[in-house]
Amino acid sequence: MDLSPLFKPFQYKNLILDNRFVMAPMTRAMTADGVPVQHNVDYYTRRAAAGVGLILTEGTVVNRPASKNIKTIPNFYGSDALAGWGNVVKSVHAAGGKIAPQLWHVGNTPYGEWTPDAPFESPDSMTIEDIQATIKAFADAALEAKNMGFDAFEIHGAHGYLIDQFFWEGMNHRTDDYGGKTIKERSRFAVEVVKAMRAAVGPDMVIILRLSQWKQQDYAAKLAHTPQELEDWVAPLAEAGVDIFHGSQRRYWENEFEGSDLNFAGWLKKVTGQPTITVGSVGLSGDFMEFFGTGAGAGTTDLSELLRRYERGDFDLVAVGRSLLQDPEWVQKVKAGRFDELKAFEPASAAKLY
Repeated sequence: MDLSPLFKPFQYKNLILDNRFVMAPMTRAMTADGVPVQHNVDYYTRRAAAGVGLILTEGTVVNRPASKNIKTIPNFYGSDALAGWGNVVKSVHAAGGKIAPQLWHVGNTPYGEWTPDAPFESPDSMTIEDIQATIKAFADAALEAKNMGFDAFEIHGAHGYLIDQFFWEGMNHRTDDYGGKTIKERSRFAVEVVKAMRAAVGPDMVIILRLSQWKQQDYAAKLAHTPQELEDWVAPLAEAGVDIFHGSQRRYWENEFEGSDLNFAGWLKKVTGQPTITVGSVGLSGDFMEFFGTGAGAGTTDLSELLRRYERGDFDLVAVGRSLLQDPEWVQKVKAGRFDELKAFEPASAAKLY
């Protein structure tokens, strides 16, 4: 199996990558009260030095009440947190890597025993003033990312968090312009977030948007049941300024709609014409829920289906999560054909920052 196509450079606008592999964002919740410190710097730098084309950071939250649901999730505001992220950027760049923060608001997703002082924000609870302030918070974070020298940024619009809650009829019951019966109507909040961020950073900085059909609240959820609904959902987002769509699936090899063997990223590229990232159990044979389990996750060296879809032009980049969490040198080993050295994912690794 010739995997050299996956090691060709990628360029879009001012984002230039050495290969097609992306480190997927994975919540680690291991900062000092929201401030990245040296072990966070080392975690990202280790993977940059081992040949990952682009690192997407764990979700880091914008400056809004209840934007996070775990105290140790990193902030992307405040002088201490921004200085910590600045250290991450400098170290990753010194190791020859490229990095983009994933900017996040968790919405109405309580977790564990920790709750913030402010009530959780959700589509149904937010006032127009709250919505406008949240849009500004995303734009402010985008500008901070640009000023710090990040190579791009990703908006977290998936998995049942705030932006996705606006998309989803199961959580958005608004009767004003930010609600509606159709996915196109319910996309207005996200469109305005993207437009504000684009205005903040100018035309050249790459904006990535992560989307999913499934939600942590409902793994069988579908926002778009047909290709036409998908186009109604994402075409306005592309027009607003999204450069790259990150199509999150639990398993990348599963087809999105009946009658076609395109996966989610493949359909996003087909309906928008924009570059896409595929993700979902790459390098593994087990489901992503093993991240939270107790048994060892199965590893696989069979990347033939990934290569087939990539060479057909279904997507441009490949995000790898658990495999890179377990083995920081995963990309380097794949490039060298050292498949016998790849480590199977172990859920215990989710509790470590290595």
